[in-house]
Amino acid sequence: MSSLTSRQQQVLDYLRTHIERHGVPPSTHELMAAFGWRSPNAVTKHLQALTDKGLISARAHKARSLRVLPSGGGEATAPRLQVAATNDDAVWLPLVGRVAAGEPILADARIERQIAVDRWLFRPQPDFLLRVQGDSMIDDGILDGDLIAGKTTPEAEHGQTVIARVGEGITIKRLYHRGQTVRLLPRNPAYATIAPDPHEDFAIEGVYCGLLRPGDGH
Repeated sequence: MSSLTSRQQQVLDYLRTHIERHGVPPSTHELMAAFGWRSPNAVTKHLQALTDKGLISARAHKARSLRVLPSGGGEATAPRLQVAATNDDAVWLPLVGRVAAGEPILADARIERQIAVDRWLFRPQPDFLLRVQGDSMIDDGILDGDLIAGKTTPEAEHGQTVIARVGEGITIKRLYHRGQTVRLLPRNPAYATIAPDPHEDFAIEGVYCGLLRPGDGH
């Protein structure tokens, strides 16, 4: 792959950032405004150049149909959300496998596959899917084997269902946060509340957006 010009790298970075933040690629007019271009031809020219270098794919080089390819941009990571080229109402979400201690939840090595879902299915729009293990959240209708959709964030409000890192693993629980007190509450009386030890690895990785159930076509 040939090297990028500085402007081509800026365009590629902008595409990634826009997709990560909004779940869709920028429109032609948004690209024109972002880079001060006066003509759609400039958009076409830059999308063509990135396509020729194997960094993006697009239908007739239209901005809204493009997706950034996983190998695009060398060491930079691919966007978490991609628009299906054949369905403008779909987004591709990475299904995260087992997460090792200290590893980012979206580490490339832990992504099992991408799953296309209707972009209007969840609010807020999620960044990933995670398979539920166990029945600690059954009173909230979250069952063993479900795929929950999560929005990546290090912060959450009291009462939200969160995806949290505790010690060696990832867990899904209700967040209790009052003053300096933080607890992770199960929604099954057979399970105990988790009180994170200040000396162990603990972090909010994301908030719950909804779920998909095996048998629903996934």
